Amino acid sequence: SVCALRPATVLEVGVGTGLTLRHYPDSSAITGIDLSEDMIDVARKRLARLPERRVELRTMNAEALEFADGSFDCVTLPYVLSVTPDPDRLCAEVRRVCRKDGTIFILNHFSGNLLWWFLELTVRGAPGRVGFRSDFSFEEQILGRDWQVQSVKKVNIGNLSRLVEIRNA
Repeated sequence: SVCALRPATVLEVGVGTGLTLRHYPDSSAITGIDLSEDMIDVARKRLARLPERRVELRTMNAEALEFADGSFDCVTLPYVLSVTPDPDRLCAEVRRVCRKDGTIFILNHFSGNLLWWFLELTVRGAPGRVGFRSDFSFEEQILGRDWQVQSVKKVNIGNLSRLVEIRNA
C-alpha cells in the first residue's frame, strides 16, 4: 500500500470529495486532482479538518495533466480508469508524471466476477446513466499494457474490485 511505501510525493487522480486523503502517510506531500470543482470544494472543507497534512487540490483533466514528467513518486487512481473517456490516454499521462521506477496504484472494478457479470447484464448499454463501463476487462486494461504489475489484491464486498500495484518501469 501507499503507507508501506511512504513516498515523498503522491498524486491522487480523481480525488473527489477527499475521502481518502486521511489515509496517506503524514510525511507525504499529496496533490489531488478532479474534473469537478464542486467535488474539490467539498474536499477542501474536509481537508480543513486535517491541518497536519500537506495537500494541494486542483481542478484538472487527468487525460491532460499539467505536471512535468516524473513529478510524483506515486500515483493513485481510485475508481477512475473505468470512468475516463480514454483509458489509454489517462494511463499514458499517469505514467508520464510518475517518476521512473515509481509506483502506480489502480483500484477499480473489472469484468469477470459472477456478481459483476449479473451487474453487467443489468446496466449494459447504459454507461451514461451509471457513470462507468460495466464490461471493463482486467486483461485488456491492466495485463495488456507494457508496465510491471507487482501485485493484485481482490478487495471490497464480493471481491468486486482489485487493487493493482504497478512499477512504472
